[in-house]
Amino acid sequence: MKSYKIALIKGDGIGPEIVDEAVKVLDAVASCSGFNFTYEDLLMGGCAYDITGDPLPQETITKSLQSDAVLFGAIGGEKWDNLPREKRPESGLLRFRKELGVYANLRPAVVYDELANASSLKPEVVRGVDLMVVRELIGGIYFGEPKGRDEERGWNTMVYSREEIKRIAHQAFQIAMNRSKRVCSIDKANVLDVSQLWRETVEEVAKEYPEVELTHMYVDNAAMQLIRDPKQFDVMLTGNIFGDILSDEASMLSGSIGLLPSASVGAKIGVYEPIHGSAPDIAGQGIANPIATIASASMMLRFALGENEAADKIDNAIKKALSEGYRTQDLAQFDAKEICSTSEMGSIIANYIER
Repeated sequence: MKSYKIALIKGDGIGPEIVDEAVKVLDAVASCSGFNFTYEDLLMGGCAYDITGDPLPQETITKSLQSDAVLFGAIGGEKWDNLPREKRPESGLLRFRKELGVYANLRPAVVYDELANASSLKPEVVRGVDLMVVRELIGGIYFGEPKGRDEERGWNTMVYSREEIKRIAHQAFQIAMNRSKRVCSIDKANVLDVSQLWRETVEEVAKEYPEVELTHMYVDNAAMQLIRDPKQFDVMLTGNIFGDILSDEASMLSGSIGLLPSASVGAKIGVYEPIHGSAPDIAGQGIANPIATIASASMMLRFALGENEAADKIDNAIKKALSEGYRTQDLAQFDAKEICSTSEMGSIIANYIER
């Protein structure tokens, strides 16, 4: 029997609660899929700082790289907001991504038919939305040098090399080949030199994927088009800062940030996590929505382990739970037949898989 080693980083706030439910569902799908999992709990975030004085202990980096994949919850909270920047949970996460070389952030935005009314947009605009934002994650303005500030000015530098653009573009085109074979590359080439290099390089890579249709869009127009007609997009390819903004915008098409997963992948390892934060205000109350984390576990099966059939089982179980009217508190007002706790929702999805 195949066995996969999964690093679990539960983190802060609701992180432990939602990761526990994803593990419950993973164990359910493993029991009927001919493989099993071994898990190792690792520290990152505020909890790591409290124990070790470091938001990212070296052990977490080392053991993550020795695993088949990383399943991650969420980090941060007001408790650690006044720490020096290098000691804050968010700094640990940025360093973690860099150390693991996870350069591609994959952010699907899918609107479930049962929750089309949950979006702030009209149901006819969002029903059927199924897009993927492919965001470059460890380059661009967040990592470029020089950067700094004095009393009067602050400065950051947006830098991309041709090789960095090539590798993220290949990721987007390869994903598009398994979807509707359309890539829209987002830039600001009318203003930024770095975006002109981005566009030229993406066009070079596109020649290797003649079946995929490539279009370009300026980022300001893309932000508008995501609201006007989101169904026009299949795969959106973006740099780091543009992708940070657009992927959060796209996530709200679904109506709840508690529904959507993400993956951060590289040549060595992938990290799979919900897009939402640690929500310390509801931690321990059993009302957090675990679906985003469970769907992240599905992405892990698909992208890291090649277990597509098992991933389909999880996706179908999520859809079944929603179609039967099970809702967590964040979705209570949308055709709920039964309001579930965090643990109850995980058990319902796991039971649908086992049946």
